Amino acid sequence: MRGYRGIKYTLFIFCYFFWVVSAVLIAVGIYAKIAKEKDVVDTLAVDPALVLIVVGSLMSLITFLGCFGALRNATCLLKMFLAILAAVFLLQIAAGVVGYVFTDMVMDRTEKLMMKAIVRYREDRDLENAIDFIQKKTVLNTMCGYGTQQMEERSAGQSIFTVGCVEKIIWWAKSNLWLVAGLTAGLLLLEVCMMSLAGAQISWIKKVQQRQKETEAQSRSEKKERLWFPAFADFNDE
Repeated sequence: MRGYRGIKYTLFIFCYFFWVVSAVLIAVGIYAKIAKEKDVVDTLAVDPALVLIVVGSLMSLITFLGCFGALRNATCLLKMFLAILAAVFLLQIAAGVVGYVFTDMVMDRTEKLMMKAIVRYREDRDLENAIDFIQKKTVLNTMCGYGTQQMEERSAGQSIFTVGCVEKIIWWAKSNLWLVAGLTAGLLLLEVCMMSLAGAQISWIKKVQQRQKETEAQSRSEKKERLWFPAFADFNDE
């Protein structure tokens, strides 16, 4: 019984933690949406607030199923939680494989997405703040390269970064390969752990239910056998 309680409450704690994180994401996204101008046209691809709300909502739904299912021993909710989490896990693996195999296509789509974001720079306050933050961290010249267009690449590199944002991100990922791999492996391992806990709890609940059914069937059988004896039957040994 202690083992079952350990599985149950460990899964509940994991799901509750991510449920709190999802609530924070939703709150931040809603606050960002309210603080925006009302005439801004929102698109999920380049709107950080919408991304936060959508990701937070999906995470909240998944973790709610895990929390309530683990706490109430509801196999139906636990199966839904396990199925959705497994689907997310497989999608992440598939995205990684597709990104590795079709690197050029992914790079092209990423550049197009960044161009859309730059076009809408003045239309979205959150997007503007995000781009400004990235520029402050990566751009040497705060005047966006003013006066460097006539310079050679080597000379211009002393004032601005001559490498594009996408290439810079790839270079950073390659330079910090162990960090990126560790974070990715940690996330996938955590998902596997949560799926294993959910599967173990479902299996334990089914065993208990099966045991109860066998006990009830045996009890009914014994009761049915006792009904065949007449009231005046003598069970004394002769």
